[in-house]
Amino acid sequence: MTRSKLTTLTTAFMLMTTSQLAFASSKAITESELQAAQEAWGQALISISEAYSKGGRENAEQTARAVLDAAYGYNLGPVLFKPTLANGEQTFRTTYDGALAYFVGGNSAFAGDSGFALKGWQGYEFNNAAVHMNGDLALTMGHVTLTNKDGSVTTVDKTWGFKKDEQGDLRIVLHHSSLPYSAE
Repeated sequence: MTRSKLTTLTTAFMLMTTSQLAFASSKAITESELQAAQEAWGQALISISEAYSKGGRENAEQTARAVLDAAYGYNLGPVLFKPTLANGEQTFRTTYDGALAYFVGGNSAFAGDSGFALKGWQGYEFNNAAVHMNGDLALTMGHVTLTNKDGSVTTVDKTWGFKKDEQGDLRIVLHHSSLPYSAE
């Protein structure tokens, strides 16, 4: 191969790489976007609880559907969702219907679900132990503390993966939640 062809190939490769880097950085998730997405998730959980207390399970389901449509990436493929209180063959909820059933119950295919979001949640707090951001993907790990209408507090270990979609919206593509380990 001649020097001229190598120079042309090198230049083309550099331009392509620069173009890809510019595209990737324009889609990069910022810390403020990530924080806003976590805050929105907490507020959405409270909204589902409020919808349930004001209008019953059907009203809560409508709200939960809006939350799933806005926050989760089921339009991007399977979401890696492991709910806090799921077990057995239905531990992992990679489908929209599985997530909806977990949040509001009422689906005979997920008979063990009573509706995690229907428990009267009124407050939430996030405490990220670590955040890893890589372009259009961000991972968080830490605790989420939820407070119900009676003032009871539940803390869960939470890992999230957020991906920025083509419209620039953050979508949850990984949601793992579990109760903290107890040696008892």
